[in-house]
Amino acid sequence: MGFEELLDKALPNTTLWGTGQSPGEPEGKPSTVPCPQGWEYDHSEFSSTIATEWDLVCEQKGLNRAASTFFFVGVLVGAVVYGYLSDRFGRRRLLLVAYVSALVLGLVSAASVSYVMFVITRTLTGSALAGFTIIVMPLELEWLDVEHRTVAGVLSSTFWTGGVMLLALVGYLIRDWRWLLLAVTLPCAPGILSLWWVPESARWLLTQGRVEEAHKYLLHCARLNGRPVGEDGLSLEALSKVAAGERVVQRPSYLDLFRTPRLRHISLCCMVVWFGVNFSYYGLSLDVSGLGLNVYQTQLLFGAVELPSKLLVYLSVRHAGRRLTQTGTLLGAALALGVRLLVSSERKSWSTALAVMGKGFSEAAFTTAYLFTSELYPTVLRQTGMGLTALVGRLGGSLAPLAALLDGVWLPLPKLAYGGIALLAACTALLLPETRKAQLPETIQDVERKSAPSNLQEEEMPMKQVQN
Repeated sequence: MGFEELLDKALPNTTLWGTGQSPGEPEGKPSTVPCPQGWEYDHSEFSSTIATEWDLVCEQKGLNRAASTFFFVGVLVGAVVYGYLSDRFGRRRLLLVAYVSALVLGLVSAASVSYVMFVITRTLTGSALAGFTIIVMPLELEWLDVEHRTVAGVLSSTFWTGGVMLLALVGYLIRDWRWLLLAVTLPCAPGILSLWWVPESARWLLTQGRVEEAHKYLLHCARLNGRPVGEDGLSLEALSKVAAGERVVQRPSYLDLFRTPRLRHISLCCMVVWFGVNFSYYGLSLDVSGLGLNVYQTQLLFGAVELPSKLLVYLSVRHAGRRLTQTGTLLGAALALGVRLLVSSERKSWSTALAVMGKGFSEAAFTTAYLFTSELYPTVLRQTGMGLTALVGRLGGSLAPLAALLDGVWLPLPKLAYGGIALLAACTALLLPETRKAQLPETIQDVERKSAPSNLQEEEMPMKQVQN
C-alpha cells in the first residue's frame, strides 16, 4: 500500500431507509435520493480527502477509485518511456527529468481545482515516479563491482521500506489530502540537488563512444576509492579500443530484446517472473488489508514485515545465488497462500501469521527481481529491459484486484490464482542464468556468447581493472 491508497479512502455514505422504494428494488434494501443541499461527512479519521473535496460518493463513488487506476496507468506508460529514453539519452539526464517532473506535477496536483485536473496531474506524476524507480537501481549497479552489487541493491530497497513506514506516520499526522500530497512531494527537491554528485554511467558512455567523458568519471572514481590509476588500464587509448568494440550504431529498441535467442529467452522468462511477483505481491497485500487494521496500522505493518525480508534476500543472494533466491521467495509466497486455504476460518491468528509471512516472501521476491533483472540485461538495453519487465509486472499488479472478485465463483479461487501464478513464476526463474559472480554484460553480443551461466565470469572491462 502506498500514498494512493491513503489518498482515495472514501468516507462512508449515509443512505436513506424508507417506504419510498424504487420500482424493481428488493424490499428491505436501502434506497438513495439526490442531495441538492450537499453532503455531511464524518471527519474523525480524515479532515479532507478527494472524496469529500469533490463529493465522490454514491453515483460518483467510482471516480474515487478511478483516480488510483489512472495513476497506475501513468506508471505503466512511464516504465516503458523512461526505460527506452534512458538507454537512448543516458541514465543521469532522464533521472533528472523524472525528479523534476515528479516535483512539479506533485505540487500542481496538490493545488488542483477540479477532479479532472487532479486525475491528469496524478497520471503524469505516476509516469515520472516510474522513471526514477527503474533508473536508480541499474545506474547504481553499473558503477559497482561484483562484490558490492548485492549489498548496494538490498540497501537501496531498504530505504524504500523506510519510506513506506514513514508514510504511515506522515499520513497519521497530516489528515488533509492537499497537505499530505505536498509533504510526500517535497522530498523530490533534495533528490534533484543530489544529482549534482551523481555521475553518468561510464559503462553506458563507452557503449555510446563517449570515451573522454567515461575517462573523466573513471579517473574520479578511482581517486575516490584510493586506487592507483595505471595508464595501461585507464588511458584514453585503452578506453577507445574498448569503446570501438562496444559501440552501438543502431538506436535501442524494444524489438532488440527479442531478436537474438538468448536475449529472447531472458526477456520472456523475466516477463513471466515479474508478472508473478507483482500479481502475488498485490494479491497478498489485499489479504493483509482485510485483517481488521486501520489504514495507518496496515501501512506500518507493510513496512515492518519488509525489513526481515531484506535481510533474507541479502543472505540468500550472497550464498545461494540470484536464481535460487528468486525461486525460493516466490515458492514461499505460494506455499503461504496454499497453507492458508487449509487453515480453518476459526484460527484467525494462524491465518494472520500466514498472510504476513506470505507478504514478507513476496516483498523478498520483489527486491530480488530488481537486482536479478538489472544484472541479466546488457548495458545497451538494460533500461529498455527493465521498462518492459516493469510494464508486465504492473499489468500483473493491476489484475490482482480483479482476481479477488473470483471469490464469487468459488471462495478459495483467488488464493489459488495468486499461489498458482507465483508457483509458475518460481519454476520459470529456474530457467534464467545465474549472475551471482558475473560481471555485467555490455552488449547483446556479450549476452549471446555466454553459452553457460559459469562463462559469464569471463567478461573483461576497464572498470574491472580499476577495482582489482
